Amino acid sequence: MGSLGSYFLDVVYSFTNCMSCFPGTPQLKINSRSFKILRLLGEGGFSYVYLVQDNSNQQLFALKKIRCPFGQESVSLALKEVEAYTLFSPHPNIIHSIDYSVESDRSDPQAKTVYILLPYYRRGNLQDMINANLVNHTKFPEKRLMVLFLGVCRALKAMHQYKVKGGPGGERSQQKAKKVRKEAARADADAAEAAEGMEMRASRRHREDDDDEEQEAEPLMEAEVTMAQEGIAPGGARAYAHRDIKPGNIMIDDDGKSPILMDLGSLAPSPTPITSRSLALQVQDTAAEHSTMPYRAPELFDVKTGSVIDTKVDVWSLGCTLYACLVGKSPFEARSDETGGSLSICVLGGDWRFPDEGPQRGKQKQPAEEAISDTVKGVVRKCLMVEPSERPDVDELIALCEEVIAGLPEDGSDD
Repeated sequence: MGSLGSYFLDVVYSFTNCMSCFPGTPQLKINSRSFKILRLLGEGGFSYVYLVQDNSNQQLFALKKIRCPFGQESVSLALKEVEAYTLFSPHPNIIHSIDYSVESDRSDPQAKTVYILLPYYRRGNLQDMINANLVNHTKFPEKRLMVLFLGVCRALKAMHQYKVKGGPGGERSQQKAKKVRKEAARADADAAEAAEGMEMRASRRHREDDDDEEQEAEPLMEAEVTMAQEGIAPGGARAYAHRDIKPGNIMIDDDGKSPILMDLGSLAPSPTPITSRSLALQVQDTAAEHSTMPYRAPELFDVKTGSVIDTKVDVWSLGCTLYACLVGKSPFEARSDETGGSLSICVLGGDWRFPDEGPQRGKQKQPAEEAISDTVKGVVRKCLMVEPSERPDVDELIALCEEVIAGLPEDGSDD
């Protein structure tokens, strides 16, 4: 009942906070820019994504709105996504943020709302294309699909093999990230003050305005983004895992050929050695909240003390994503639906198969034009090895994809 109540309150909040005039189209200001809200594009948890139009030039953007009720999702966690964008921009296959702001809720001083302005891609995401294929009884041309898949692999290479930036560019990136962190900390502190009363205000302000050094000397949490680079010289490796690769997080550029990886809110430094039971539970809980279940790697379902969580979690999710593009759903959703068993047990046991494998149960064999190429199946199989060390790394996966693409016939994917 509590979650239903909070959902209702958020819907009411959406209307009251976004409407600046009535009647008429809802308007919203992000810093000095004014936008018209056209429609809701999607929602999930405490976040909503709207299609908005800049009133000054009629350009379209996607606006992500994250409501942060104090104690449920802090501003720091919401702005972690913005902080992550500063690392990889510019990259042709990774989305970038254009602007952001943190606003107070007039009706609830403890709550904050984070707005993140992002590019709008009119073709939508891979999940939209999967849904269209299911409705229209069509399928992805294999060569076009593998070219998209290769683009996602290249985006992940930028994360898995990230090098700490040096020179003026690196300094600007660090300063931007520091500014985001400081603003998030201030917003969270303000919310805490509203909850605890005026008597705490002076001491909190004093602590917040102390040196940045004191803030950065705090112990590094598993979820930290740019602070994970402390002590690493420019050019040094600082790998990151995305941890929520799925069709819904892969936008399609307007050219129809380039994938754009988005939603970096789950990004985590890699590798993460699991040195204690408490850290194992923390990583497992974070994965349960931020890594979508049908695409989540088995090592995140049951995190073991003494294990290491690394970038191979993304390779598993890539395998699930490629399978979903070929078949219409994650391999473990498909297998769970078929057997009536638990999805998590299917994942942990690596229990999945292609539709044309195993007992046919009276079904006709797939027509040749609908069959999946063996080489494409091979990519999925290599990604979905239960043991992380047996999965390819991102360089091996890129080489494999290039080899597969070279061997596939042209499919007229220029539309």
